Amino acid sequence: MDANKGKGDQGMQNPGGQLDRPVTFNFLESMLPKVVKRRVHALKRLQVQCANIEAKFYEEVHELERKYAALYQPLFDKRRDIVTGTVEPTDEECEWHSDREEEEELAVSTTLDIFLIETFQKFKLLYVIVYIALLTVQEEVKEKAAIEDAKKEEAKPEEDPKGIPEFWLTIFKRVDMLSDMLQEHDEPILKHLRDIQVKFSEPGQPMSFTLEFHFEPNGYFNNAVLTKVYKMKSEPDASDPFSFEGPEIIDCEGCQIDWHKGKDVTVKTIKKKQKHKGRGTVRTVTKQVPNDSFFNFFNPVKASPDGELDEDSEFTLATDFEIGHFFRERIVPRAVLYFTGEALEDDESFEEEELEEGDEEEQDEEGDEDDDDGDFDPKKEQPQPAECKQQ
Repeated sequence: MDANKGKGDQGMQNPGGQLDRPVTFNFLESMLPKVVKRRVHALKRLQVQCANIEAKFYEEVHELERKYAALYQPLFDKRRDIVTGTVEPTDEECEWHSDREEEEELAVSTTLDIFLIETFQKFKLLYVIVYIALLTVQEEVKEKAAIEDAKKEEAKPEEDPKGIPEFWLTIFKRVDMLSDMLQEHDEPILKHLRDIQVKFSEPGQPMSFTLEFHFEPNGYFNNAVLTKVYKMKSEPDASDPFSFEGPEIIDCEGCQIDWHKGKDVTVKTIKKKQKHKGRGTVRTVTKQVPNDSFFNFFNPVKASPDGELDEDSEFTLATDFEIGHFFRERIVPRAVLYFTGEALEDDESFEEEELEEGDEEEQDEEGDEDDDDGDFDPKKEQPQPAECKQQ
């Protein structure tokens, strides 16, 4: 579902604009002969046309995503119903045999076969006796285990959990990007999260997508759905068309949470003592200050009217864009794999591969330095001035 794979990450674009191009490029271009420079300008005009065609391509990709989102939705609705316990899947729907189980069974079977063959070869006369003894012990162990299981079932009270308890909360805890936002006071609220959905903008509307967080009735707020809209742009910047790498998130809007009285976890009440300068009397005042919470996600940083952001706000907004993109491209489509941890293993493998490639590059650079050192002849080295030696 990642339409931008290989072309640039929507969630990773610089919210404050594209990076400045090195001055070196302009310098090199100015050094070209006039007739060659003229031809380069013609190529640049062609490149701008390519960027405009690429922008149209991504607009059609967005429409394709919207079309297929409608095909995915019935499956996601079924997932929601199973998670919330609204429906119970059939035995056929629950059949699943993982590759790991097959490998374990194959390993056990192979080990037993090897053991029996080696035993038969070494102790031909005792083979039958040993084999029968093993089977007898195995049966006794199975019978004892069955008896113990039956006793445990009788002893413990009947448990019938509804659906898959804390499905989304478990995902939040497993994924580092989300757990960093999660606070202890958020967890009881997120236990009421029923589903997360992605909605794409309709044809003819400005490109955007909306994250919808569906909650069951709870004692914290009245909203049934909390929304976060991410606005996107898929057109080259007129002032820097060559920086275009695909759609980018340019803004986002949250929603107003209708908190129950005293349940707003995004603020906390503090008490301060104030002393009157003249009379010397002391009074205690209370005021509300912002509090760390995942639910601040629905009240994003907004740029000032002139579009300027300080460094901290720009970083916060860029992180917000990245999180929104991650929800859309990874969490929602592959929720069950993040719940089980399998998707996390895939992500870690990808990161390890990137690190290994980086390590190889560093080793190559070190190797080059070693080669340079190999040509060093101390006899030819000239003495350095005293001030250079101090540096």
